[in-house]
Amino acid sequence: MANTPSSHAFAATRKSFKTASGKTGELYSLPALARQFPNVNRLPHSIRIVLESVLRHCDGKKVTTEHVTQLANWRPNAPRTDEIPFTVARVLLQDFTGVPLLVDLAAMRAAAQRVGRDPTKVEPLVPVDLVVDHSIMADYYGTKNALDLNMKLEFQRNHERYQFMKWGMQAFDTFGVVPPGFGIVHQVNLEYLARGVHKSKDGTYYPDSLVGTDSHTTMINGIGVVGWGVGGIEAEAGMLGQPVYFLTPDVVGVELKGRLREGVTATDLVLTLTELLRREKVVGKFVEFFGEGAASLTLTDRATIANMAPEYGATMGFFPVDEATCQYFAATGRNEAQVNSIRS
Repeated sequence: MANTPSSHAFAATRKSFKTASGKTGELYSLPALARQFPNVNRLPHSIRIVLESVLRHCDGKKVTTEHVTQLANWRPNAPRTDEIPFTVARVLLQDFTGVPLLVDLAAMRAAAQRVGRDPTKVEPLVPVDLVVDHSIMADYYGTKNALDLNMKLEFQRNHERYQFMKWGMQAFDTFGVVPPGFGIVHQVNLEYLARGVHKSKDGTYYPDSLVGTDSHTTMINGIGVVGWGVGGIEAEAGMLGQPVYFLTPDVVGVELKGRLREGVTATDLVLTLTELLRREKVVGKFVEFFGEGAASLTLTDRATIANMAPEYGATMGFFPVDEATCQYFAATGRNEAQVNSIRS
């Protein structure tokens, strides 16, 4: 949850605004911050989203005014010596690493109970989604009911495992499970879990961001969401409200021109870009796509390019939000209020 203005070093940046649907909300305003740090107006979109999180969570302890100042003064060619404490909006888990993290939470609750503390105090501080997508085996195939039969076998074979996951859903308010059969974790993240914009209990709107326990979490960058893959320990820290620390990144802008010719697929484009970006040595950098060519791409093509960020070595392959992004959110079932909050 965002800090309250009374405890926030940059309280003056908390502003009221009206959403596209006419509702009133509050946010931490980067234009307001730019009055103190004019360089903010020139920052890449990906850095701005990270800066908003640092600004919103500035408490003088985990996130200090120095962290905000350092990132607000980001320069393209400056030495990278400072670490950023990035507090994500949510955490995405797949079953290989997600189930052990749920075991850790259960162990923490058991330990709390043993020492006479309230075990329900152990709770993820950000929403956590566990998507089970690595499990089903194809015992049946070639028939109309093959999926149904395979699903039944899956639940029979792993009864205790799914019973434990169901307990996790019921025990933790912020923990959700997507059962097998709905698609791979990144597809589910794009089509169902990503929100574009979150709203906290105190009425603060803020951009969607995440870390996930899979290197191809970067697929979500295709719809303007900052996120990348991390290890289980970093994901668990994020679940418990701790910032993810990483070295201030370089940002490599990639201007795409023109449009894809008929017959040229997203695979053709992404393999060409991967070869190009590997040659340019973008390892550990934010890659941000822009230009008329980027605007002409469908969201699925953008997600395909973003998905390959680990292959060209970048931390992210980011496409800023535009109207096509909003239309994708609407087409995949987000309600009008949610889409309007993204437009705002």
